Amino acid sequence: MMTKIKNRWLMVIGAMAIHMSIGSVYAWSVYVNPIQSAMAWTLTDVTITFSVAIFFLGLSAALMGKFVEKNGPRVAATLAAVLFGLGTIGSGMAIHFESKILLYLTYGVLGGTGLGIGYISPVSMLVKWFPDRRGMATGLAIMGFGFASAISGPAIKILIDSVGISSTFYILGAIYFVIMFSAAQYLANPPEGYMPERLSHAIASGKKKIKEDLVNITRNEAVKTARFYGLWIMLFINVTCGIAIISVASPLLQEVIGISALAAASAVGLMGIFNGVGRIVWASISDYLTRPIVFILFFVTQIIAFSLLTTVTSILLFQILLFYIMMCYGGAFASIPAYIGDVFGTKELGAIHGYILTAWALAGLAGPIIIAYVKDSTGSYTGTLYVFVGLFFIALITSILMLSNIKKIKTSQTLA
Repeated sequence: MMTKIKNRWLMVIGAMAIHMSIGSVYAWSVYVNPIQSAMAWTLTDVTITFSVAIFFLGLSAALMGKFVEKNGPRVAATLAAVLFGLGTIGSGMAIHFESKILLYLTYGVLGGTGLGIGYISPVSMLVKWFPDRRGMATGLAIMGFGFASAISGPAIKILIDSVGISSTFYILGAIYFVIMFSAAQYLANPPEGYMPERLSHAIASGKKKIKEDLVNITRNEAVKTARFYGLWIMLFINVTCGIAIISVASPLLQEVIGISALAAASAVGLMGIFNGVGRIVWASISDYLTRPIVFILFFVTQIIAFSLLTTVTSILLFQILLFYIMMCYGGAFASIPAYIGDVFGTKELGAIHGYILTAWALAGLAGPIIIAYVKDSTGSYTGTLYVFVGLFFIALITSILMLSNIKKIKTSQTLA
């Protein structure tokens, strides 16, 4: 008797619901000024919370990748719901007791761990459900992570003004838990060797051909290759530069172009929209242009964008540049899982993805702290932007070497 196969598009919806909840971390900058004012803490004090959360996101993704592969997406996503919900609610207690350490432990450590597990749980699953459109599928799910701040940014501002900072954390923590827990219950990996019926017929008739992965290896084998470190470096640099902007987006916009706190919160929401749009647009494009070419485009265009940010005086152009940077930032995240599948296969994709996300962990520490430190020390954000331009040149060289390495391996396989 045949087992009924679940609907893969409902898997996408469940994954998006989880990512839209945990993606609220990208609206952290809306909390910055209210917490500074209420607690009399420095920008660096408050920004460390965000950095710790991103660090533990990457750390837990790396350490729990094998757990996700072994126990499946439903169990992993349920655990993520518990940890992220408790971390957010606990943050309300930290503000109530005016404790920086408690805030770092709840939002940073507990919430960050839930972030990491929740991030990778549905992604490796979707790559297996969509062998025909890997980039698009992971782009749709991870798009939810980017779009989250479009909802969370204004919502956080309204709630803080209405009920205060602590109660905002309590309310949102409960909402995130309910959404994530409910979505997790539907998630499941497809049967071994799964292929959509339409795709199966197209392959049988010769109308379509699935592109084979470069290799199909384990996480321990992957870390011994140059390709693994190439992906790691590219993600690290892209995240360091993008997340630095995200972490101080609201105060940066208020200071540089002189808009109000509410307008800045709305702009953070718009940044979230472009972050989300970039994830589905670039990931879908990568299914056609190939992942290596798309990453080269990311770095060439961002070298130009970050260079212009240091000199532009037009309010409109400044925001357009920020929105484009967010599109590239999100696009890289959405394209990385498919890139991993292309060059390492799907045998342990979740675990390898977790290892690669350690780049996000370190970048989450480096980017926000660097830009906050420079601002506190010099009173200006400009100096850090020049550093980021230099980093993008390194990323561009790495992406070109990746393309060369992949072509070399494909040539040797053809000759063999």
